[in-house]
Amino acid sequence: MDRPPTEGHIIRRYDGELDHLRLNVLEMGGLVVNLLGNALIALKTQDEDLAHQAVAMDYEVDQLEVDVDQEIAKIIAKRCPVSSDLRMVMAVSKSVSDLERIGDEAVRIAGLAIQLIENEGGEPNSQMLRDVNRIGDMAMSGLRSAIEVFDIWDEEKALQVIENHKAMEEEFQADLRHLLTYILEDYRNIGFAISVVLVIKALERIGHHAQNLAEYAVFQVCGEDIRSQQP
Repeated sequence: MDRPPTEGHIIRRYDGELDHLRLNVLEMGGLVVNLLGNALIALKTQDEDLAHQAVAMDYEVDQLEVDVDQEIAKIIAKRCPVSSDLRMVMAVSKSVSDLERIGDEAVRIAGLAIQLIENEGGEPNSQMLRDVNRIGDMAMSGLRSAIEVFDIWDEEKALQVIENHKAMEEEFQADLRHLLTYILEDYRNIGFAISVVLVIKALERIGHHAQNLAEYAVFQVCGEDIRSQQP
């Protein structure tokens, strides 16, 4: 595994602190991926126990965010990072915030799964669930790629994640329009369709946060903030 592009220091403990900071972010990313995966599986399989497990995992994500924030504060106070070190600390700080929000959205999906399982009369619309499963797979793939970018600090891969998000956005909008056809065909689909819309909107927000992670990686590698360049 390559080291992130920091300065390289005479004080080896400083390098260790930066490495530990990055590894904590990757651990947090792994937790968030598992949380989202469990939430999507629970929705797909109507597994209420798994949905509750996903909700409970959010505490671990929140605790890691607190731990990383504390580490960042200590590094800034002790080391006064500059140049690429400062960019890394800033990228980590922003990344843990986005990862925590992704965890919140995943918990929202798990909560909607619980709601559907407890309140849905009869079998859910299978076509609607297929739409959610497809867009969920896209969001999961984008999130995994964004976390991998943070691990390997690859600008080209980061830009690919950002480009892929544009295609995902088009899918989000197409699925929302598709749901309207089910509502028009049968008013009994309205309740389920509303829940599905909320799930898709949560996945859309997860996609945005994953794009942010890739943009932070570009900032770390080349020192350029490309957020304003995105349409």
